[in-house]
Amino acid sequence: MTTKFPILYWPRRTTGDNEYQLARKVINNATGVMPDVITDDIDIAGVLKDNPNVAIYYPVFCGSTGWWGELLGGDAVVSDKLIISPECQLMVIESNKNTKPRGQTQLLAAEIYPTSGFFKKMNSGIATVADMLATDAGTILALFSGRNPAQFINVLESTGNSYLGCIGRY
Repeated sequence: MTTKFPILYWPRRTTGDNEYQLARKVINNATGVMPDVITDDIDIAGVLKDNPNVAIYYPVFCGSTGWWGELLGGDAVVSDKLIISPECQLMVIESNKNTKPRGQTQLLAAEIYPTSGFFKKMNSGIATVADMLATDAGTILALFSGRNPAQFINVLESTGNSYLGCIGRY
């Protein structure tokens, strides 16, 4: 197995941030290498295009929304998830061309109309909501985690909603 070089994207101040220190330690324990750190805005597609053998560790904090939008329709996929604290988890993002699917939990994106019909048919046995964003058009862009994409897509389409794609699995 080829080890991917780790890059930690950290959008907050690093000085005195215990979660930042813990994230570096968790990545080092997982890979055997201390990660490079990017604190400015990150162009995920650009980083992966220029450095196809890296793994970007992207923090998702409690209350974070929309972090996954850049992954829709792109070459980057979530390949793993590391929980570093109750307030933060690291999503491992790699080039789709250079990674193999690992786990059974898939991250599935959809555009849904907020109707009771959809929410009555969708249950936690099919998929659970990971993130939701309201749009100006009155729809919701949502990220779900689930293990059966065919069943998820069936419920979506039977309630008049749209499947946008899978952004990875862990």
